[in-house]
Amino acid sequence: MQTKLVTSAVISILLVLTLAHSPLSAAAEHMHDHGDNPLLGYILVDHLEAYKDDENTVYALDAQGWVGKDLEKFWLKTDVSYSDGKTQEAEIQALYSRALLPFWDMQMGVRHDARPAPSRDWLVLGVQGLAPYWFDINTALFIGQSADVAARVQMEYELLLTQQLILTPDVTADFYGQNDAETGTGAGLSEVNAGMRLRYEIKREFAPFLGVNWTRAFGNTADFLQSHEEAVSDTQWVIGIHAWF
Repeated sequence: MQTKLVTSAVISILLVLTLAHSPLSAAAEHMHDHGDNPLLGYILVDHLEAYKDDENTVYALDAQGWVGKDLEKFWLKTDVSYSDGKTQEAEIQALYSRALLPFWDMQMGVRHDARPAPSRDWLVLGVQGLAPYWFDINTALFIGQSADVAARVQMEYELLLTQQLILTPDVTADFYGQNDAETGTGAGLSEVNAGMRLRYEIKREFAPFLGVNWTRAFGNTADFLQSHEEAVSDTQWVIGIHAWF
């Protein structure tokens, strides 16, 4: 199994290096090269929110940040939820990215799932950018221990109702290539999370919001939840802040 994992990692690295030196990447470099390429940084707290789940209040953080230059950046992404005095879910990604085209980056690195137990580690190969009509797209392939595979597709859109009032629908779909009874994930489409948040920008860098979030498990993941007498779907009203620095 370790041989399969190493082989998958080598293939992923070779693919990234090929893309990095492709004509598309060269075109992106030409379009970004204006003779001034300073080191910059950015932090986005997409969601820092709270909601009621049964009898407990859940606090959730979805944030990411980068440091680097126009073409190459180092990213950190995290998704954490906390309830009833303990961490329920915790995921962190450390990624290297390189521009493929204007508004599009390829990314590779590692992902660590600390919660729920047992922890899992993955190699990451993905693409992130802005699609036509300004849809924010983030897709990733994950290669885990024993050559397990998973994939994630995320899409978000910002609809400006006024200069300060912004409606943001988003959807995330997770897929797995195998069943994992220990973490309760099943092969195929595992879970879809869809949300809609209405925020008011007190200033561009800071905005409180109200919203609704819907989660639904599918296939074997739903079967795992039902076997533990847990709900297959859930809807929460959320309140929180959106900020960037």
